[in-house]
Amino acid sequence: MARFLAIDYGRKRAGIAVTDPLRIIANSLTTVMTQDLFPFLEKYFAGEPVDTIVVGYPRQMNNMPSESVVFIDPFIKKLRKTWPDKKVVLMDERFTSKMAFQTMIDGGVKKKDRRNKELLDAISATIILQSYMDSIQK
Repeated sequence: MARFLAIDYGRKRAGIAVTDPLRIIANSLTTVMTQDLFPFLEKYFAGEPVDTIVVGYPRQMNNMPSESVVFIDPFIKKLRKTWPDKKVVLMDERFTSKMAFQTMIDGGVKKKDRRNKELLDAISATIILQSYMDSIQK
């Protein structure tokens, strides 16, 4: 079975999370500099079967897209064009950074280590992926 892969896309970095081959558990994979994201994905897809890419899509409290979609929409367009065989799903990412930060606190991550933005991005991608998995199992 092909994996699901989630991306928490940012202007500097992108957090990446994937499921196990049976699509049971969402796991943090890594954080990649945004300019290196497409080469990273190309290499990853060559070694692992992925059929669905879940992209965190920022929305405001009124459910309208936030200002940062200006940067994410071109990325999504390129993603769909580069891999037309993969399903691209947009998942609301409201509050994922706050949830990721709380997860670090709850997990006992030291205060100094909680400043690590890369870790925060990777955990955010995992939360986005888990939210997607929860939504399709209803």
